[in-house]
Amino acid sequence: MSKIKVLVVDDHEIVRLGLKHFMEQYPDIEVVDGASSLSETLVKVEQYRPDVVTMDICLKKSSGIDACREIVGCFPDTKVIMLTSYGDEEMLMEAIFAGAKGYVLKDVGNDEIIRAVRAVHRDESLLDSVVTKKLLEQMRKSGQKANDSLEQLSTTEKKVLVLIAEGKTNKEIAETIYLSEKTVRNYVSSILAKLNLVNRTEAAAFAAKRNLLGQV
Repeated sequence: MSKIKVLVVDDHEIVRLGLKHFMEQYPDIEVVDGASSLSETLVKVEQYRPDVVTMDICLKKSSGIDACREIVGCFPDTKVIMLTSYGDEEMLMEAIFAGAKGYVLKDVGNDEIIRAVRAVHRDESLLDSVVTKKLLEQMRKSGQKANDSLEQLSTTEKKVLVLIAEGKTNKEIAETIYLSEKTVRNYVSSILAKLNLVNRTEAAAFAAKRNLLGQV
């Protein structure tokens, strides 16, 4: 039976060595190496292609959540477990949205960490019902807020927003929807005010995130 290859990421060497020592007491697990920073982590993930990465949230000059996002984006076959001292709900949500398959506190027992490694290797979620409920509620509220914001816009304002996202100037927008350039400027100002945005770049990002492009 092939072993589960694990990369241990933590900015404290003593923690890395401790995790390696107890993990390798289990015959189905092999700790291939350790890393302490985002850049080192990415190099070693590419080198070893581990099945699982245990990731501390706080790394030297970087965030474990950022590292998780990079790993998931570049090496989708590698699963990430956030192994941390922080039980903060906001960090938990950030880790999940970054693609982490699990979130385990360092003060749990060794058996729990091993269970987590084996579970994510099987592509199982480590989210219990309480965490799942909170996550879904946050996603629902976020989606509702976005929909409420869009509902503030008139049909013409929505068209202008899409055209902004497509990179068109006010003059080009005016020519596209048969309005004067001055009227378009007024619409742009209204859109920014209603959506609480600062500039056209933020407006374009807002439209892109909500898949509004191509709807004119």
